[in-house]
Amino acid sequence: MTTREDKKAPEALSEGIFGGAREPSPEAVWELYDRGRKFKEAIDLYETVNTNENFFIGKQWEGVQANGLPTPVFNILKRDVCFVVSSITTDNLKVQATPLAASAGTGSLSEPARILNEEFESIFEHNHVTNLLREFARDAAVRGDGCIYTYWDPDVPCRGSRFTSPPRGRDGSGAGFAPRLPTEQGSAGAPDWAGPEGAIKSEIIQNTRVHFGNPNDRRVQEQPYIIVESREIARILRRRARERGSEDWDAIVPDEDSTYPGAERRTDDKVTKLFLMWKDEENGEVWGYECTRNAQVRGPWRMGIRLYPLVWLNWDYVQDCCHGQAMLTGLIPNQIFINKMWAMSMLSLMTTAYPKIVYDKTRIPKWTNQIGQAIGITGGDVATAARAIDPAAISPQVSQFIEAAITQTNANLGATSVALGDTRPDNTSAIIALQRAAATPSEITKQNLRRCVEELARVYLEFIAGFYGVREVDVPVPEELRAALEAAGLEAPTERAAEFDFGVFRDMPMALKIDVGASAYYSEIASIETLDNLLSQGRIDIIQYLERIPDGYVTDRRGLIEEIKRKRRRDEINGKQQ
Repeated sequence: MTTREDKKAPEALSEGIFGGAREPSPEAVWELYDRGRKFKEAIDLYETVNTNENFFIGKQWEGVQANGLPTPVFNILKRDVCFVVSSITTDNLKVQATPLAASAGTGSLSEPARILNEEFESIFEHNHVTNLLREFARDAAVRGDGCIYTYWDPDVPCRGSRFTSPPRGRDGSGAGFAPRLPTEQGSAGAPDWAGPEGAIKSEIIQNTRVHFGNPNDRRVQEQPYIIVESREIARILRRRARERGSEDWDAIVPDEDSTYPGAERRTDDKVTKLFLMWKDEENGEVWGYECTRNAQVRGPWRMGIRLYPLVWLNWDYVQDCCHGQAMLTGLIPNQIFINKMWAMSMLSLMTTAYPKIVYDKTRIPKWTNQIGQAIGITGGDVATAARAIDPAAISPQVSQFIEAAITQTNANLGATSVALGDTRPDNTSAIIALQRAAATPSEITKQNLRRCVEELARVYLEFIAGFYGVREVDVPVPEELRAALEAAGLEAPTERAAEFDFGVFRDMPMALKIDVGASAYYSEIASIETLDNLLSQGRIDIIQYLERIPDGYVTDRRGLIEEIKRKRRRDEINGKQQ
């Protein structure tokens, strides 16, 4: 079982964090959390985020005294934000792991790299990373920062996994395919999370719930500690703390959440839970600790990874600050101007837009607007008894200024009429050129998003190496074995199950590169055209063609290759016998 020393917090760094104590305590962690809240309050983060969220969803007159004015909402901000977020997340991002060419012995890493790429594809699919990135970018545009938190969910069933010890002491022979016997859970220094079940999960966290140890640095992995704040139901948290052996679990009671205005209406049964993460200075391993203000939920434990499981995106950098500037913040004054101009125009139309009748009450006792109703007068000229007053005309500059404000706001964000599809496509080349020019302002943010995807893949790699253990994977059957089986008259399978130790990735020289959907699509087309030309000219054969064609274009490509090879071997055997 896990030793007592494995559960103790590392001494090197904890002395500086917890005020001289070896292990964290609820009081010390709450003091760090309070320090992070004060920093956010000093930069008005809570108020800014609340205002931006209201303007984005259309609550743009929240807290404003209308004083009889109409309260119209012409929400151009939501369309602009959705347009920019969609434009930077349209590419189908794909992670491709390749061994570093400068490292020795990379030739034997091609098969582990293939296994890792297939696992990346599976994780991205099960976590819906494409949709997750849209929400990630949306939070950055509206709130200033986007945050993806990754964790290990032990409740997800997984077949083909076996207990294994951590990577330390591994000989590394066979690039992870060396046969290993299952070891006892937690033996050889293994953390208490090792097991055959579980999967990697990712979710979005609000930037107001994440507190960096160094708020002047936006780099996640350089933080001395990170606190993730969450609101959980008190009775469930008490039960979990009791199961974890907490002695003061009964002190977990509901408290107030003053993060957002009106939050007290939704916190009658919830308590603030703090999740503290910090790194051991000796080996760089990440440790975790959970508590509330008055009680410990889970004592210090090794998380089994060497990277903080957070990915952080600033929409626009602010110097010496971990929080960025939201795209929406600079556009709110434009939205307020547009709404006010529309409100005053509507009030003017409601009060003066229709003609008014002025009549002589001494000659006409009562006026009626009933259609076809005759109006009688007493003496005098009918032409002077009543007349209509023409309505006042609104200056055409009002509508011009409203239109100019909308147009300029959209243009500065790249949301031009061409990009939004509001232009008639008379000239295709010009339309494409203008659309590319419109996308230029968001290119920096798009590159930052790709960097975040690469960081997310590295976090996934840490979880794969630390949690997967030994699992069965499908590997191609060697050519010599297939030939021997066929010579013996047996059917040779194309793949076989083999045990693979995923912990080998922790020390493996692996480079992660990002393949972007649009560019990768065109490069694949060019590759297929080149292969087609080589095949038609007889420079390559059909097997060489199938081995090099990108995945997804030929169904069961491996099986087709093996059938062709099997047919060739039979033909060679028959030719020799004749």
